Amino acid sequence: MENLISLVNKIQRACTALGDHGEETSLPTLWDSLPAIAVVGGQSSGKSSVLESIVGKDFLPRGAGIVTRRPLVLQLHKIDEGREYAEFMHLPRKRFTDFAAVRKEVSDETDRETGRTKQISSVPIYLSIYSPNVVNLTLVDLPGLTKVAVEGQPDSIVQDIENMVRSFIEKPNCIILAISPANQDLATSDAIKISREVDPKGERTFGVLTKIDLMDKGTDAVDILEGKSYKLQYPWIGVVNRSQADINKSVDMIAARRREREYFQNSPEYSHLASRMGSEHLGKMLSKHLETVIKSRIPGLQSLINKTIADLEAELSRLGKPIATDAGGKLYMIMEICRGFDQTFKEHLDGVRPGGDKIYSVFDNQLPAALKRLQFDKQLAMENVRKLITEADGYQPHLIAPEQGYRRLIESSLVTIRAPAEAAVDAVHAILKDLVHKAMSQTMELKQYPTLRVEVGNAAIESLERMREESKKATLQLVDMECGYLTVEFFRKLPQDIEKGGNPTHSIFDRYNDSYLRRIGTTVLSYVNMVCGSLRNSIPKSIVYCQVREAKRSLLDYFFAELGKKESNQLGKLLDEDPAVMQRRTSLAKRLELYRSAQAEIDAVAWAK
Repeated sequence: MENLISLVNKIQRACTALGDHGEETSLPTLWDSLPAIAVVGGQSSGKSSVLESIVGKDFLPRGAGIVTRRPLVLQLHKIDEGREYAEFMHLPRKRFTDFAAVRKEVSDETDRETGRTKQISSVPIYLSIYSPNVVNLTLVDLPGLTKVAVEGQPDSIVQDIENMVRSFIEKPNCIILAISPANQDLATSDAIKISREVDPKGERTFGVLTKIDLMDKGTDAVDILEGKSYKLQYPWIGVVNRSQADINKSVDMIAARRREREYFQNSPEYSHLASRMGSEHLGKMLSKHLETVIKSRIPGLQSLINKTIADLEAELSRLGKPIATDAGGKLYMIMEICRGFDQTFKEHLDGVRPGGDKIYSVFDNQLPAALKRLQFDKQLAMENVRKLITEADGYQPHLIAPEQGYRRLIESSLVTIRAPAEAAVDAVHAILKDLVHKAMSQTMELKQYPTLRVEVGNAAIESLERMREESKKATLQLVDMECGYLTVEFFRKLPQDIEKGGNPTHSIFDRYNDSYLRRIGTTVLSYVNMVCGSLRNSIPKSIVYCQVREAKRSLLDYFFAELGKKESNQLGKLLDEDPAVMQRRTSLAKRLELYRSAQAEIDAVAWAK
């Protein structure tokens, strides 16, 4: 069973090294889940003397006012033989055999954290004591509760200490060692008052009564020790500490323990309780109880640790890998992130993810609707046909058919198709840009590196702009080609009788009559509609070839080419991860290491059981 306390000691030390000592944090905390015994008492309650009696050594700072200003995690390790010594976690390679030096180091380490002020800090000091005269036990000595601030202390010190003490003892895994002096009314005990607030049924509170030997003559503490005055689930324990005169004379702790035993054995009021009184009994009882509690908590600890490991691994996965240090590693990392973005973009186009279908909608709905809205009938209205035919004839009227007039009418109608063609190019460009933004937001690694995100986004949009220009040029060339060379076969198939084609013997006025001009307008409209049908099929092909296909094939090619020319420091600038994320990842990685270590330690103990 002794290895159970050692197990918790190891985990607690690891927690403190990580900065996890039970404070509020956005990270899961293991400290709060570990059973611990917190020593609570008012100033001058004899709290320090109780601890020194359990240890059997003078090692705690003494003085007026608040002496304990940081939690002191006192880990006692029973050894079979050898010289007693102490170690601090912040001085891992230094052994203290002089306990006066231990006292000084506790005071100095407190000042290092709080400065030479009367301020308090919740960061614990870890002290391990190895001795054949102790039991395996861990205690957390908390600052003494006070009612007034003394000189050099802020007015909030009273509430600050109470808040710190409460933050420790309100946790369900905390065992409370409430120290109260017997020569004061128990109803005014600071320790009992605050313990009652967090543990009203007294289920995890041990009451310790000090200064029994200093009570007024004619009074005793039997009712309290027998649980009649204030009942707790566990029996009260009385102790007799060394007097101030004994401390001044450096009376040996072993002798003090012997004197304490004799006091209870020889006192008529307490002799019937002597077997469960005194510092030695207190230490043994706390050690046994702590072992029992730890044993009962092991299944819950295992469950908590396993769940937390899974949560930490999931969050680390979401945060992404840490940045490589060498140029090759950085370049590879950037390329991998970009490939992931590019693949997501392609998936949108290929229908694996939504969005690509909007491009087809441009071809199937927007373009045909825009072509339909072209008002060719206005372009081929009677007056316009007459005007263009007449202007095309110039000073010499046409002889058979007004070929130049036909060409001008067709060209002036076909040129209006340029606008729907350009609009289709722009619409597909807008969809591709939107898919780029979606793919960027869905590439988690890009969120990790803001500068890289901006650079990749800019490079992708610039590529799409170049593709749009090429697509616009190619698509408008399709329209221009239709304007530049007419399909002769269409006109050869038209009826060629002399009346329909124009009779040279008719007067110039007959050639420009309404029926004749209407026939020309109808012919031109028929030809333009034929060309529209052809362009409705060829414009989408041009757009897909120049924009969609190219975007899938070479969206980041230019960016990759420029990336290969960059130096390591330039690559590093692209991977300028948010410092908060870097810190978060580091904290999570350390915490994951702590939990895995704790998991291995607890599993080993569980198997041993």
